Amino acid sequence: MVEGWPSRARLEALSLGGAARVPAEAIVERVTTSGGPGGQHANRSRTRVSLSVAWVDVEGISPDARARALARTGPAVRAASSRFRSQGQNREAARERLVARLRAALAQDAPRRATRPTRGAVERRLEEKRATARRKGERRPPAEGD
Repeated sequence: MVEGWPSRARLEALSLGGAARVPAEAIVERVTTSGGPGGQHANRSRTRVSLSVAWVDVEGISPDARARALARTGPAVRAASSRFRSQGQNREAARERLVARLRAALAQDAPRRATRPTRGAVERRLEEKRATARRKGERRPPAEGD
């Protein structure tokens, strides 16, 4: 689907690895002027490309992965590019950014493993504390009763 200025390029489906994919019809493309420095070319040429995809349109992901991705990014993922003077190059750059963001949102974090110090490490730490206490105790002047 193209909003704004009509695009001549045919968008292709995005493969996210495994069975996960985004059909071409689910990608919303918007083409606008890029703005910024560059004079008339930047002000008149519609070279900035914005792509967005709603998570409900992504195929081949589990409900858990979809819920995790929704929590991380919200209902849609967006990517834009105005880096190049060419609309085609910006479209390709935006596609790459969109795929990277979708994959990052779907990535499953490694489970945290609870760790505890070994018995030897605990004993060494306590012995060091005792040695420090003895050393500091030797610095004190003797008590009056001693």
